Amino acid sequence: MKSDAPEGATPFDPDEAEGLRLTHITTRDELDRREQDNIAEAEAWGFRRAQPDILSDGFIKRLHKRMFGHVWRWAGSYRSTGKNIGLPAWQIATELRTLCADCATWIEQGTYTPGEIAVRFHHRLTAIHPFANGNGRHARLMTDILLVHLLKQSRFTWGRGNLVNAGDCRTQHINALRAADRHNYRPLLTFVRS
Repeated sequence: MKSDAPEGATPFDPDEAEGLRLTHITTRDELDRREQDNIAEAEAWGFRRAQPDILSDGFIKRLHKRMFGHVWRWAGSYRSTGKNIGLPAWQIATELRTLCADCATWIEQGTYTPGEIAVRFHHRLTAIHPFANGNGRHARLMTDILLVHLLKQSRFTWGRGNLVNAGDCRTQHINALRAADRHNYRPLLTFVRS
């Protein structure tokens, strides 16, 4: 498959590319269309009813498998290779459990507003980058499920633009995530509701 990934996208490892179930796909556009069909099914599943274990690594993996399982054999499995972003692979499971526990505490204690809880969760999940690919889309859907089912808030609008392909909306999101890396969550809070 020809890789014409936008800036900030996770590059495919050759072994991961072998996990493509749909061998007739030859371009990134074709791949994006097939993945989007799979994601739409996962979205319907995720909002149908609240799952009892949303804040768990099991749910995080189950959601990723629902989002990408028709397209990738490795969907729902943590990556085993290094990427241009994210923690070393051996830290993923521990850091996800820590993130879920932290988020549960933020909710229980009312540490932050619901919007800031969701933004902090999204930022950390994105920074962990647990999967070989699809991390941004997964982190956004996971955050929206958290908002709706646990925080009783409406979904974020995510800049009302296309975050998969290169463009101004994607650039704004990446810049807001980089500001959050420096502990400045204001740009991300603004972006997700714009």
